[in-house]
Amino acid sequence: MQKIVVEGGAVLNGEVQISGAKNAVLPILCATLLADEPVAISNVPHLHDVVTTARLLGELGAGIQVDEGTAGDGKPGRGRGITVDPRTVRSHIAPYELVKTMRASILVLGPLLAKYGEAEVSLPGGCAIGSRPVDQHIKGLQALGAEISVDHGFIKARRNGRLKGARFVFDVVSVTGTENVMMAAALAEGTSVLENAAMEPEVVDLADCLNALGAQIEHAGSGRIVVHGVERLHGGHHDVLPDRIETGTFLVAAAMTGGRVTVRRSRADTLDAVLDKLRDAGGEITVEGDRITLDMQGRRPKAVNLTTAPHPAFPTDMQAQFMAMNCIADGVGVINETIFENRFMHVQELLRLGADIRVEGHTAIIRGVEQLSGAPVMATDLRASASLILAGLVADGQTTIDRIYHLDRGYENIEEKLSGLGARIRRIA
Repeated sequence: MQKIVVEGGAVLNGEVQISGAKNAVLPILCATLLADEPVAISNVPHLHDVVTTARLLGELGAGIQVDEGTAGDGKPGRGRGITVDPRTVRSHIAPYELVKTMRASILVLGPLLAKYGEAEVSLPGGCAIGSRPVDQHIKGLQALGAEISVDHGFIKARRNGRLKGARFVFDVVSVTGTENVMMAAALAEGTSVLENAAMEPEVVDLADCLNALGAQIEHAGSGRIVVHGVERLHGGHHDVLPDRIETGTFLVAAAMTGGRVTVRRSRADTLDAVLDKLRDAGGEITVEGDRITLDMQGRRPKAVNLTTAPHPAFPTDMQAQFMAMNCIADGVGVINETIFENRFMHVQELLRLGADIRVEGHTAIIRGVEQLSGAPVMATDLRASASLILAGLVADGQTTIDRIYHLDRGYENIEEKLSGLGARIRRIA
């Protein structure tokens, strides 16, 4: 099993290019099932979850063509491209073997149901960060007229005639629930109004993609999305937005090491809460177009307090990285996790590096220490993996991170990108 080894002590400086957003590209790939013609997606990150999603679409019968996306000089261009041809889809069953490794597989449920009249999707797996029920998906699709049952670990959905537009209020804010119901409503008869909808930038990107294919979706990014159903979607092209979590992770790395890093191909407007907390930590941040620069001028970061909550508040996917920063910051930082009940599993691993952390329920109190000490640690989920790499960057000696297959689900070539900024990091078998 592969591991990542980090030698601490290097100050990060330079520029790094941000990849397309994992949490945007997965629903967009699933949305191609709604079209009557091929759909080309660009700025696609090379991630394990993307490969799994492409395999799933292929299992359903869709044609998949991958373009490695090099520029004219042979150097990397605008990310990889994937063209999906849904005209050959012949199966409506998403098997457990693929779904078990990736929760986002549930996102084929709405498109398959809306386009082909039936869907059978295994209950999903993914990171072990807490309960993420699919009841909001099911209730939303039922509001559109779907008949749904859960039998032997599979969600089985069917419709009689077209789905019908409806008003649906989500009990709790659900990103993938909003995306699944929005995709199904795109082909429903009449208008759907989705209340208490997720407002994440990735939801907006999905709506932009669907609209490029002929959908009529309004107010995505607000808590009230209006979908005017259409009879069909045509083919087209969409460029995936930059990954705000990868952006934030590299900026935290700069803050922790006292360096100066510029992230290119980024979107500052998608991570206001993160940038505000980095300013609180002492980072000098400048934004010029698609470039964000954080300069610590060699200073130690200040501890910050934060509470995770749905967008536009502080994202849960950045909580572990900020906890790593608080571990070596000046002062005491308090982190409240309100989204996932098991998302403090990285605490035990950070303690192995010498961190001073006390957990009380869903709250972690982190007292910054002058120096962490390298040690073998184990990644427990995707963002925990990133937090351990960040801690390793500033730890004395060598930190070895095991179970990094989590990392490859959400970060494209992270060790190569960090090396380009001066980090001493490598992957070993």
